[in-house]
Amino acid sequence: MSPRKLQVGVAVCVALAVVVLFFIASNPFGMSGMIGTNTSQPQGQLVAQDAIVGSGATAQTGDTITVNYTGRLQTGVVFDSSVGKTPYTFVLGAGNVIPGWDLGLTGMKVGGKRLLVIPSDLAYGPTGYGPIPPNSTLIFEVELVSVEPAGQ
Repeated sequence: MSPRKLQVGVAVCVALAVVVLFFIASNPFGMSGMIGTNTSQPQGQLVAQDAIVGSGATAQTGDTITVNYTGRLQTGVVFDSSVGKTPYTFVLGAGNVIPGWDLGLTGMKVGGKRLLVIPSDLAYGPTGYGPIPPNSTLIFEVELVSVEPAGQ
């Protein structure tokens, strides 16, 4: 092997290592949000894993909540995100979002960060939606920013 090919190979390896380390360091959910992670679960089973348990108010059905989120396909492709934009506000349990969000965010505390793995039957099902293919399991990283209790 020529010295030039060896230098190029080493440079490529170093560049890849830097990219991987950057991704791991910037991912508050650890390895669970990485591309290629096995996130399969039985049909209809929602997975909600707290990366950080908040210390603020608890989100309950009927409350108006505000979240920052990033949504990914199982391939790791980001299909939507509020990060760096306006956080998303909605009434929890009112059916204004996919069922996986209404179920998976109930009980979360302000300041918390949660990983949701949502099977297609609790998301967009066989029809899909925009960039989301039919029958897709969705992976969301969600941070609960605020809770306004129902009736206030």
